[in-house]
Amino acid sequence: MKTKLVTLLIIALMLSGIEGTKACTNFLITKGASTDGSVMISYAADSHVLYGELYHWSAATYPEGAKLDIYEWDTGKYLGQIDQVMETYNVTGNMNEYQVAIGETTYGGLSELSKQPGAIMDYGSLMFISLQRSKNAREAILNMGSLVEKYGYYSVGESFSISDPNEAWIMELIGKGEGYKGAVWVARRVPDGYICAHANQARITTFPLDNGKTSISFDKRDKIFGQDIACVYAADVISFAKEKGFFEGKDKDFSFSDVYAPVDFGGARFCEVRVWAMFNDVYSDMGQYFDYVKGHIEHHDKFADGSKNPNGFASNRMPLWIKPERKISVHDMMNFMRNHLEGTELDMTKDIGAGPFQKPYRWRPLTWKVDDVTYCNERATSTQQTGFSFVAQSRNWLPLRIGGIFWFGIDDAASSVYMPIYSCSTKAPEKIARGYGAMMEFVDDAGFWVFNQISNFVYTRYNLIHPEVEEVQQATEKEFIIVTTAMDEAAASLYKTDPQLAVNFLTDYSVSTANNTVLEWKDFYAYLFTRFMDGNVKEKTAVPEGYIYHNPKLEQPGYSEEFYRQVVGETGEHFKYIGEAGH
Repeated sequence: MKTKLVTLLIIALMLSGIEGTKACTNFLITKGASTDGSVMISYAADSHVLYGELYHWSAATYPEGAKLDIYEWDTGKYLGQIDQVMETYNVTGNMNEYQVAIGETTYGGLSELSKQPGAIMDYGSLMFISLQRSKNAREAILNMGSLVEKYGYYSVGESFSISDPNEAWIMELIGKGEGYKGAVWVARRVPDGYICAHANQARITTFPLDNGKTSISFDKRDKIFGQDIACVYAADVISFAKEKGFFEGKDKDFSFSDVYAPVDFGGARFCEVRVWAMFNDVYSDMGQYFDYVKGHIEHHDKFADGSKNPNGFASNRMPLWIKPERKISVHDMMNFMRNHLEGTELDMTKDIGAGPFQKPYRWRPLTWKVDDVTYCNERATSTQQTGFSFVAQSRNWLPLRIGGIFWFGIDDAASSVYMPIYSCSTKAPEKIARGYGAMMEFVDDAGFWVFNQISNFVYTRYNLIHPEVEEVQQATEKEFIIVTTAMDEAAASLYKTDPQLAVNFLTDYSVSTANNTVLEWKDFYAYLFTRFMDGNVKEKTAVPEGYIYHNPKLEQPGYSEEFYRQVVGETGEHFKYIGEAGH
């Protein structure tokens, strides 16, 4: 077998300390695994140079022969033109009016497949164009597979979450490299009652081969809408690997991830650990995989289930999906996005890097050296470089155009709040709309800058300031969730007599709620800043009778006893006070 280029491109970027590397996280919840029967996916778009804003495309019609210009999502680089369809659908963020939602994580994969000269479709365009053209998840898979087949694939390896009111799918795709056109990929439907996740490491291993009943290759794409079909894959996903020398052996032993994106230390410690953390919240037997997510990859002759491992693939990997031990609510999903590995051996608030205020963040680069030995920081779900994140909730018991809610948050999910944006909304709220501010253009009431001011202030004294932020955050989201029930009922009633009036009603609610939330959190930042500035903690007090003003109650908590002991342990008598008492 030809030697594999086993170092993933995405991991190579991380280890070199490049700040633009994305660190995205997706969770997928089927309707049978949710508390209310909704299908949900989440996504954190993480990049140190990504400005968090809400995208919007209005539904439109086009004349025959119209073309669509394609610009790379990450850079704005012009890539070429593709044929436009005659009708497109309304898209709000990463969710359309038919409740189809798509998220992604970059895993990179074999570096020799990372460039395809002449290709037009980058991963961002693939998502957002498919959203404009798809009425359900299967149509989205059909569109994505067809687009890269026709126009080539410009990006590196990607995992996609694709959902609608009835199903959730995970799709993993990688280009074919120079001299080829298109991509190889596999899409699998998450079984109802189960949950799935991916976080910058390809996770689909073996998969059922074409049997015409539950699994088909893409050359039989006309059968994709058969309800028993639970796996679709590029017709040459295995043959291409054999042609390139990446894989030898029986087709049934082929593993997409182990061939095209083998897991290594970084893939486990920096990526799979975020999947593990979410699974661990809802499934008690995840401890058996903790050694794996710490970066210890095993290659035994047999897998855990006793089956043979003739290709020497990683043998201690986590399952692609699990059945949770409890149902998952939309608020659970929001809080999953805030995980810092709390309560585990890798808890980021416990080691010396947390500082005196137990901060669960580490400034980049991700890896660093001491005496030529390389060390790493942890890479948790909640991170400072999040541009935006969302929880897309699709609900099949409501009219199709009003059942989708795009819960949208900007910046670090731990210090932000998820705002309800109905996916049928015909415009974006001004305070979070695309173009209102930019990464190097500060606008004081733009959502991105408001939430960044709060999070970056929280980072200065995390264990003192964050609890206050969390209290307001949780109360606000719980109120939103309660109010949406009433909004659903009102909109459903309107929809029966005037569908467009219902859409307008939900648009107005979404716009006003988001705009008001940004302004409220702008005021909240002012409160936090005045309360906690200069290392103090101040509380406003009433002005006594006869006074013009009165100083606030003042506390100066300083540092913890543990931190003071650490200082004394490292400095001895350097700071010892030897003056007389009272002097």
